[in-house]
Amino acid sequence: MATTIPTDAMQALDWLWEDYEPFFTALYEADLNAATLESWLSDWSAIANVALEVLSRISVATTVDTTDEVAERRYNTYMEKVYPPLAMANNTLSEKLVRSELELSGFEIPLRNMRADLEIFREENLPLQTEESKAGLEYDKLSGAQTVEWEGKEVTLAQLTPVQHDPDRERRERAWRLTMERRLADRSAFNDLWRQFLTLRVQMAKNAGFGSYRDLRWKQFHRFDYTPDDAKAFCAAIEETVVPAARRVYDRKRAALGLSTLRPWDTEVDPSGADPLKPFESVDDLIARTGAIFNHVDPILGGYFETMANERLLDLDNRKGKAPGGYCTYFEVAKRPFIFMNSVGLHDDVQTMLHEGGHAFHAFAAADLPYFQQKNPPMEFCEVASMAMELLAAPYLTTEHGGFYSRVDAARARTEHIEGMLRFWPYMAVVDLFQHWVYENPDAAMEPAECDAQWSQLWDRFMRGIDYSGLDDIKATGWHRKLHIFHVPFYYVEYGLAQLGAAQVFGNAKKDQRAAVARYRSALALGGTAGLPDLFAAAGVKFAFDAKTLGAAVELLEQTLSELAHA
Repeated sequence: MATTIPTDAMQALDWLWEDYEPFFTALYEADLNAATLESWLSDWSAIANVALEVLSRISVATTVDTTDEVAERRYNTYMEKVYPPLAMANNTLSEKLVRSELELSGFEIPLRNMRADLEIFREENLPLQTEESKAGLEYDKLSGAQTVEWEGKEVTLAQLTPVQHDPDRERRERAWRLTMERRLADRSAFNDLWRQFLTLRVQMAKNAGFGSYRDLRWKQFHRFDYTPDDAKAFCAAIEETVVPAARRVYDRKRAALGLSTLRPWDTEVDPSGADPLKPFESVDDLIARTGAIFNHVDPILGGYFETMANERLLDLDNRKGKAPGGYCTYFEVAKRPFIFMNSVGLHDDVQTMLHEGGHAFHAFAAADLPYFQQKNPPMEFCEVASMAMELLAAPYLTTEHGGFYSRVDAARARTEHIEGMLRFWPYMAVVDLFQHWVYENPDAAMEPAECDAQWSQLWDRFMRGIDYSGLDDIKATGWHRKLHIFHVPFYYVEYGLAQLGAAQVFGNAKKDQRAAVARYRSALALGGTAGLPDLFAAAGVKFAFDAKTLGAAVELLEQTLSELAHA
């Protein structure tokens, strides 16, 4: 190589393209043949990992503090000055490798993905992708700035969510309406952002020669193992098998609460009138108890989590100015994952911790694969890693295992989780089918009122059992509150497919927990070296869209709910 590649990506945090360029020039000019292939790929991975980690770190900085002007400026500089030529250089190296017709064991799937990326790459889309990323920052800033006055204090909307578990119905309704009114206050701003996103995406699809942005996105996501029609068939299977089960969940809650109809501020409260679960008092407590649970699932996984805690790779508390949501990202040079979330002391925080922990374990398991292209599993399986971990960890939520709850409260928490799974699939169908409609009808979708109408129609079709009468504007703008629609279009069906895989892992674990965990870890270690059907099979489950497979999962979950009710 021309010069020395940094062994610490922090040294390259403010690099511009001219700092990266010599490495890529050397790779482009190098002789590539069977004898040099592995060393050439290793050199490419070394510099690509630096660029990837720099982007991860500066992206993290913009989310941990959305008011940090230095972080925002650094991110924008990267996206404007580094990302476009870097993408061009990686594309050029991909062309060099594909043209060589060289093959390497364990690199078949990355090569397939490279060929697809080359097919859709267009230089004129690079500045559009930069604009799209900047619009994503605006979405985060808009959401992160939303606060309300509640009982004499300014609080974030996330900090108000615990009130939805309060037995006092009037207080729940007041908090819910206050939250939604604050979100509606930004309705015009979200609509303006939406038009910006949609305009950029339609143009990117045209530039790449696709009839619709959905077709472009399908190839960008390397979805070789299923089609848009398969995704729609999965939604139809949800309507057939899950919607009735979710309706049973809502009806049981409505009856237990003694209500004639279940309103949206009634969906989270415990029907027994018990106080909300309060699993931990501090972030340190959350970390310690989660670590104990992971150790019971598997000592190796527990060791991974201990490393993250010791190396300060966890940013878990909610605070003003912090971006919404939760995620796990990866620092490629350091070979370390990083978890971001907004904990407010609810059981949802425990579930998020377990979920993102699964993503982190995936990163650890695949960290020693030699080439960066091998460390990109399909997102449908990334979510199996996270969702299955929630279920694998469930038996260890009790304090006797170092967890959070008494046996009674643990059963309550597990019941809420499984009911949440049944409630999620119909919501996933709303989000996914909404996006199919958007990109099949981009002209209509450019009008937010049309989007409102389509979202409302899908909501009424799938989300049965919740009474939204008199709340039409709030229901209609629900798509504003789904970050994925703005940030990562079409990234949502993955959750539904993965949840089906996770439910099957759970079924295996009920028969033999140790064996199920072993297969789970083996599948994670494959990284991105196998296709979806093979990854699911390695974990001991089936990659499927049909009502029969989904119906069996629903039966398993409802049976588990019955067992927990008698616990």
